[in-house]
Amino acid sequence: MSELILSEREGALRILTLNRPDRHNAMDDAMSALFRAALDEALDESESSTILIRAAGKSFCSGRDTQVLGRRARDESDFHFVRRHQEGRLRMQESAKPIVAALKGGAIGGGCELALAADVRIADTTLKMALPEILYGVLPDTGGTQMMTALIGPSRTKYMVMSGKPIDAATALEWGAVDFVVPPEELDAKALEVAHDIAAKPPINLALAKELVNLMHGPTIRTGTRAELYAQSYLFKTDDYQEARAAHREKRAPSYRGK
Repeated sequence: MSELILSEREGALRILTLNRPDRHNAMDDAMSALFRAALDEALDESESSTILIRAAGKSFCSGRDTQVLGRRARDESDFHFVRRHQEGRLRMQESAKPIVAALKGGAIGGGCELALAADVRIADTTLKMALPEILYGVLPDTGGTQMMTALIGPSRTKYMVMSGKPIDAATALEWGAVDFVVPPEELDAKALEVAHDIAAKPPINLALAKELVNLMHGPTIRTGTRAELYAQSYLFKTDDYQEARAAHREKRAPSYRGK
């Protein structure tokens, strides 16, 4: 696997490390494809029962690389592009293997949604979580509105999605967006401790436990994620989206039409 995604196994634990620290692990098309391949391999292998996703550098993942926003590596529609990326998130949620995420620095946009698709989230005190897509003229499209609502409730999720503003580690813990917060120097050890502890349990028990808990919100999350697909496909065609892109390029405040 490319050095952009590092993959190693410690016993029953598969560890995937996002390794583009110079861009705060922002995902361009190449890195997204490599991560999806590594994730699929980890989910399919019989040697591991649990997956830990962590990151090199200061941030977990700053989302889609702003240098390629709106671009498509393939000759495909917005609908097919978004749907393809949704499948990766849904597979994480619906897989038989528990997934632990170690979060730090920015977990922004698609990076936040990647974290939300994990089953357990450990953060350090530098964490900033945000769903800022509205600032770019669009909305979350790989389950962010649904997964965040399941964790922190509808009104807090509406605040995050409608304002685009980040929350810090303490707020994320208080609201339930993360499960543990530790000092930066303790993040790797804590994440490995939690992940190894889960990986030591019988795989069939882990799979069934995840399946049982997912019955609470899983079907709703899948349905709502598809609704995000329809909304995003529409928003990509709006004048306000084009204005937001132009304002971002020109480093100015956007001037929206309003309706």
